[in-house]
Amino acid sequence: MELERLGMVWSVHASAWDAGLEVARSYAAVHGHCLPAASVVWESFPLGTWMKNQRGAARRTAENAARREAGETGVPYAGELSESRQETLAEIDPGWCPVAWEIGWQRCYRLALAHVKAGGSLPAGAGKLVVQGEDLGAWITGQRVGWDKLMPAQQYLLETLGIEPAAEGEAVGPVWRSQWNTNLAAARQFHTREGHLRPARKHVELIDVNGGGEGGEEAVKLGAWLDNTRRRVGKLSAERRAQLAGLGLEWAAQKGNA
Repeated sequence: MELERLGMVWSVHASAWDAGLEVARSYAAVHGHCLPAASVVWESFPLGTWMKNQRGAARRTAENAARREAGETGVPYAGELSESRQETLAEIDPGWCPVAWEIGWQRCYRLALAHVKAGGSLPAGAGKLVVQGEDLGAWITGQRVGWDKLMPAQQYLLETLGIEPAAEGEAVGPVWRSQWNTNLAAARQFHTREGHLRPARKHVELIDVNGGGEGGEEAVKLGAWLDNTRRRVGKLSAERRAQLAGLGLEWAAQKGNA
């Protein structure tokens, strides 16, 4: 008892959870949400994987509770997330664990919401607004095209942002994300996490594609792409050089080969 009053932590698992919680608070303070992609590492901690595990545990808890309420016996409690821990995560971000749709959709919605609240306007096409590695233009186009596949609650949330379904016969931009934009999103993600853009030649960056959420990841050979891009920088358009220069790559401003 004396050791407990001095703050002794008896459970290794509890200590690890507290450590993850502090990193989650730090991430949310910087990004305005706690919905990191599964590949995100923050402060040298695999926060994306940790949050994915917490969401899985929360959903398992809800499913098990429903089974018990239905009269099923012998439902184990192993792997569940306590109510107090769920409440603690909700204090950091009330939308940390969407139940009805994927985390990727929730993240893009929250980023679009923050952009609008800050006085920004929403883009009409892909590649025109990329925030925290997410191409919001491509995402919005996808929502408008696939409006009928969305849940009523999703449609309502989009409408509050001024996003409406595509009108009959309306020409909308392409939903797909070009390989350049995918590679650029990987570069932005790495830069945000590491504070620089000097990955090893063999480094591979995992990135969510098309707001697909957990499981919708693409492996980008970021180190090789940057090396190859530097070698042909003189052949890039001014727009693409500017995008790279915005990430601190001085060689991107050159017009000749590096």
